Amino acid sequence: MRHSQNLIHPTTTRTTAPVYRTDLDGLRGLAIMLVACFHVWFGRVSGGVDVFLTLSGYFFLGSLLRHTISAQKPGVSFRTAVNPWPRLSRLLRRLLPALITVLLAVTLLTVLILPQTRWVDIGREVIASALYFQNWYLAGNSQDYLAASSTNSPLQHVWSMAVQGQFFLVTLLAMLALAGLLKLGARVVAALARPAVIRAIVGLAVLTVAVASFAWAQHRMAINQPYNYFDTRSRAWEPLAGGLLAIWLPTIRVHRMVRNAVAFSALALIVSCGWWIDGVNEYPGPMALVPVGATLAIIWAGSVAQEKARPGELPRPMPEVSRAMAGQGPVWLGSIAYSLYLWHWPLLIFYLAWRGTDQANALEGVGLLAASIALAWATKRYIEDPLRSGSRRSHTSGRLAWLDYRTTVSSILVVLTVVSGVGIKAWERHVSATVVDTRNLDPAVYPGARAFLNGAHVPDVDPRPTPLEVLHDYPETSTDGFMSDFTDGEIHVGTYGAPNGRKTIALVGGSHSEMWITALNIIGKRSDFTVKTYLKMGCPLSTDPEPKQQGVPYPQCYEWGQRVVERVLADRPDAVFTTSTRPHDRKLGDWVPPDYLPIFDTFLDAGIPVLGIRDTPWPHNRDGGIDTPTCLADGGSATTCATRRTMALLDEDPAREIAGTRPLFHPLDVSDGVCERPGSTPDPICPAIVGNIIVYKDWHHLSATYVRSLTDELERQMGLAIPWAGRSGG
Repeated sequence: MRHSQNLIHPTTTRTTAPVYRTDLDGLRGLAIMLVACFHVWFGRVSGGVDVFLTLSGYFFLGSLLRHTISAQKPGVSFRTAVNPWPRLSRLLRRLLPALITVLLAVTLLTVLILPQTRWVDIGREVIASALYFQNWYLAGNSQDYLAASSTNSPLQHVWSMAVQGQFFLVTLLAMLALAGLLKLGARVVAALARPAVIRAIVGLAVLTVAVASFAWAQHRMAINQPYNYFDTRSRAWEPLAGGLLAIWLPTIRVHRMVRNAVAFSALALIVSCGWWIDGVNEYPGPMALVPVGATLAIIWAGSVAQEKARPGELPRPMPEVSRAMAGQGPVWLGSIAYSLYLWHWPLLIFYLAWRGTDQANALEGVGLLAASIALAWATKRYIEDPLRSGSRRSHTSGRLAWLDYRTTVSSILVVLTVVSGVGIKAWERHVSATVVDTRNLDPAVYPGARAFLNGAHVPDVDPRPTPLEVLHDYPETSTDGFMSDFTDGEIHVGTYGAPNGRKTIALVGGSHSEMWITALNIIGKRSDFTVKTYLKMGCPLSTDPEPKQQGVPYPQCYEWGQRVVERVLADRPDAVFTTSTRPHDRKLGDWVPPDYLPIFDTFLDAGIPVLGIRDTPWPHNRDGGIDTPTCLADGGSATTCATRRTMALLDEDPAREIAGTRPLFHPLDVSDGVCERPGSTPDPICPAIVGNIIVYKDWHHLSATYVRSLTDELERQMGLAIPWAGRSGG
């Protein structure tokens, strides 16, 4: 996290020159070590990033305020006052060399270590990180079904760099614009050139924006906290709080014991808050005031001590905390903090991926931190410093000895950046052009579910689709545009099966209803019924007035569902097909959520039969969810990427109990076509590959190819429930 020089703003007295704050270098070093240690060993948010953001605002806004005041002097031209390039170029030289170096390393390690199924997502994050919008990319993906594999991205931590970069750019342009306006206005109102007036104007503006940002952060916590966490608008108050201290630093003269007590208490809060604050769910709301306020307190305690003494007074000593932070070790860590922040997270993620584990032990963590520190030092010594501060002659002999070191390194970084960018876009285009057409697979070679249901022979061949292809093995409604996404409130009705069938089935609900369209399309053509689709991502029909999607409030789902129920009743289908169960939230197995029942009853009371399909297992183990394509691409097998049946399903479909009191409700259960039958083995599993077909296309949706292999069984059960809906002997 690079900032302007650690200079306190000369607001403590009117004559004080800026004083270099080595203790704040040390605070930065402590903060980055907290971030790294909490990431490596504890999997928690430490509050160190909030310290960085606060320091950024303090240094940067203080520097810009000094520029704004200086720009009003008679000898400073208007062009000089508003020209952004000098400061912008310094920012770019500080920020980009280390960032580009790490991004190039991430690109290379992704190809060497991670499976191809993750290359596109990480490639996009590389570009988002380089262009400083990684926070918005992650914020958008926090609700994206198809981007769940970004959970452990090696670039997830760059979100804070993006927030900081956006803050720098917007603040720089705003302050330069203000400097220009003040210079023009001072020609009419001379008072606008006075430092006190400028400080008041800037301070009020910063205070207003900071309060608005804080209010926005608090407001959005209850609406969409995952998005809120990455939102620059919600984070802006943190650096602005630091900026306010640079503009209006209190000059109250306090006793040394008070300053020591404040500094010690603040340091204790910074070190400990990661343990007792759930930062992921609480920041950047009011609880972020703890690390932010503690940082401000440490800055204040040291700044008051560094004021020039009054005539006849002895200089006041720095608080012990500030003196400790100004020690050689903390200051050295602070000098490499930016590179250390950039390196520690990718090293951790790639190491865990290489080891195939989810957590580093104590010894591994020490090694990772040591490697991160070594890389951070080398990056600063050989890349950051030369490119930021001037040329450095190569000490090697041979053809390159005559080249300027700075030019050489810059050229290498530029060339590698261009090559990487072209490679990323080429791979993304290659993957996006993937077409999965498995409609004509030989069932004798690729029996899929028939291997479980009918005991079909399974030849020894590679599975289809491949782990990379299966990512694009979508149901027809997705590719045809009849699936409303998270932000689309429209009802898009698609028509499948027999176009003018003698009967009609309404397929309604979320993506776990949608995935059955591949089979229903075939069955409808066979049995002469039409399938009408009413589908929305993440939106099974329920009466829950406050539904959530991945923990995020999803009010549009309830509103959409109410309109869909009315639309289906108006269209009067001969049957409704929808999911009847889902994984239990708090224990093993599956259940029928109580808020599903009123929806079923609404259709049943209207005389419309309901075909309730039991939801298939969501792949997981004791460590959490399993992304089947990535697990397989990473060397996993049908069994190592499998789910224990007893973890995902009850012994019997829980929807059968509903059928006992509702004659028109017909439970459908094809679990035996996805998992080993109970009793067939001591511990039956739901494999990742069955009958040479990959079962899942992501974390929990069946691939269209596998659904196709379940068609006959689904048709048989539908025919038993409603004779016209299928062939009971199929």
